[in-house]
Amino acid sequence: MNTLLSAGAARLHDDGRITPLGAGGMFRACGVLAKQHRLRRLSEDLHAKADRYQRLIDGDAGHPLAGRREVLAQEIRHVCDRRSNLNDSLAWAAARWAVDQAVAASATVIYVEDLRSMEALGMGRTHNTRMSQTVRGQIVDRMRHLAAETGIAVVTVPARNTSKHCPRCLTPLRHRKAPDRPTKPGWKWAVCGSCGYQGDRDAGAWKRIAARGFTHQAKTVVDRASGAMVIRSVVDELEAAAVVTPTAKTSRKDRSKTGPTRRHAARPTPRRRRTPSPARPQGPAGKRPEGHAHTARTRLPRAAHRDQDVTTISTPTTRHRPRGAALGAGFHLHTHATPPHWAEPEPDTTTRIGSLS
Repeated sequence: MNTLLSAGAARLHDDGRITPLGAGGMFRACGVLAKQHRLRRLSEDLHAKADRYQRLIDGDAGHPLAGRREVLAQEIRHVCDRRSNLNDSLAWAAARWAVDQAVAASATVIYVEDLRSMEALGMGRTHNTRMSQTVRGQIVDRMRHLAAETGIAVVTVPARNTSKHCPRCLTPLRHRKAPDRPTKPGWKWAVCGSCGYQGDRDAGAWKRIAARGFTHQAKTVVDRASGAMVIRSVVDELEAAAVVTPTAKTSRKDRSKTGPTRRHAARPTPRRRRTPSPARPQGPAGKRPEGHAHTARTRLPRAAHRDQDVTTISTPTTRHRPRGAALGAGFHLHTHATPPHWAEPEPDTTTRIGSLS
């Protein structure tokens, strides 16, 4: 459910060697596939309930459950339409991704595994139905349509043992849960005990598919019914040569210079400042230009309405006026306080009063 497609590029050399080009890629659609899985389970539950109602009705048109059976039929059609639209969109997206990978690698042919041979025998009708209804069957048809526009051929090859055998020596692989759990059985990580190869199960599968397609080119035929190019069977003699040779790694000891050494700054620019900021517009608006923020102290706010008290510092008498000595700048910043009422002498009411006589 995590990986919908795994693909990679390989090259067939004149001497018959097959080498991979890069590590390949994977097309993941976890969210869409989870939604598809929920819709499939919902459709199965609705079909099971509808079949139960049909058995209870037993051909009686006036049965009380006939109305419920009709409502369930409409809901089943609605869920099926949603599943069809979702599968169609996902198939087109996956096919476009695969064709784009082939165009980027300058490929001339795309080899895909034949999914009709992947039905699990003996697992029951329900499991085989789920395998046939998967969106992977639609991807190949969309891929043929898109690849024809670019002149790339699409050939299907048998999918037998593509994930079982090692792509380098064709030895059966041991599958483990993860690369850091070499003793935990699983299916995701493949380890070869003969040549030492290890890698993702899907990565080894696309290498086996490419090698099988290259070695069986002479067995390619055109299907009369569908008109598609297919390789129907695997020949043991050719399959023995369908191995992928790892690309030679470049030596790190060769330090011969091919040009002048690029000058490096003594103090490289931090990563967050390597990309220049946009030009500042002509005006007060816009983003701050590139560089550090200004660290100087800002002007102190004026607070003339702030409550004052007698304990504040008095007004300086000298010419020197410290910063923030403006009127009402705040406590301990040379603010001016109003004298209290008890500091002012009360007026003498007996002054200027003449004799009563």
